[in-house]
Amino acid sequence: MANDVSGSHEGPQNAPDSESGASPAAETANRPSALKRPGVRRALFVGVLVVIVAGGAWLLHYETRGKYLQDTNDAYIQADAVTISPKISGYVEDVLVGDNQDVKAGQPLVRIDPRDYNAQAEQYQAQIDVAKANADNVRAGIGEQEAGIAQARAQLASAEEDARYAEREAARYAPLAASGAETKQQLASLRNQAAKARAAADAQRAAVLSAERRIGSLNAQIRQAEAQGEAARAQLAAAHVNVGSTVLKASIDGRIGDRTVRTGQFVQAGTRLMSVVPLTKLYVTANFKETQIGLMHAGQPATIQVDALDGTRIRGHVESISPGTGAQFSLLPPQNATGNFTKIVQRVPVRIAIDAGPEARRVLVPGLSVTVTVDTLAAKGTQGAVAKQEKARRDDNR
Repeated sequence: MANDVSGSHEGPQNAPDSESGASPAAETANRPSALKRPGVRRALFVGVLVVIVAGGAWLLHYETRGKYLQDTNDAYIQADAVTISPKISGYVEDVLVGDNQDVKAGQPLVRIDPRDYNAQAEQYQAQIDVAKANADNVRAGIGEQEAGIAQARAQLASAEEDARYAEREAARYAPLAASGAETKQQLASLRNQAAKARAAADAQRAAVLSAERRIGSLNAQIRQAEAQGEAARAQLAAAHVNVGSTVLKASIDGRIGDRTVRTGQFVQAGTRLMSVVPLTKLYVTANFKETQIGLMHAGQPATIQVDALDGTRIRGHVESISPGTGAQFSLLPPQNATGNFTKIVQRVPVRIAIDAGPEARRVLVPGLSVTVTVDTLAAKGTQGAVAKQEKARRDDNR
């Protein structure tokens, strides 16, 4: 009985399939491979072909164009903002603009109390008037001196005439005294009078010369007074400049930013009060790796992807390339000749002009992050030409 039961258990397990006549394991072993199926082989072939074509297309695009597209996300929008600072010190009388206000070139921004500088201008004007009065006074003295010179010359002429008359009288009495017709005492008296007359004429001539030289001294006084007037005029001009500097004006069109000045505040000369940002003259500074600028030059087209515009792409072009890496213009430039050295790829700032329309420019402000791609395809033959030139130069040097 037990054997019958056991046989009844083993029979169904080892019994062949009533329909196929074979066991499942044998059926699996005899099943054909999926790779031998025509549909699978065609699908696999198509897939491999698509991968090869796609890879070839990518490689072709990279070799013909892709490797000439240099991009970087180390790029930011910038503008040459103008800092508004006073030239003079004083109390702020009025602030004429508000935060983030658009202004035009020449528009008043801040007014400083001008009373002290107006008083200085009036003081220098008074000095000019005094110098002018001094010069007029000396000119009047010259007129009087010229009249005195004319009088002295007349007296000189009279004295010379008296001297000549006395000399003639003495000469006329000399032969008479020698013949005894006149006394020698009379001749001596005439000669004495002639000597006195000649001395008087000489003294008068010296007086005329002194009066004439006095004219030169008075003219020097006039020039001195005029020089003082010129100095006062220069000081007055500087005072007028200071008076004009009490009103700070915008030098460019732009938008007010970082306004820190308030009415009633005392400001020193050179204190930063606000900035004017020229939003119509924005540009991008893109810091490319040194391995990316070999074919880059001014005028090449660029694409600018702005994060603030949800990745919108706008056009631009390379405007200029910095004459040095960013590290060279840092406060403490690196000195690689000292200590251990670890090579770090340097970056070169490249200025990209923005060729965007007015709608896009309304959103663009300095400091925004962008991604810049420069198309250097037009310069693909430059490196080869440079290599040939250098090789020819080396061959010539040999």
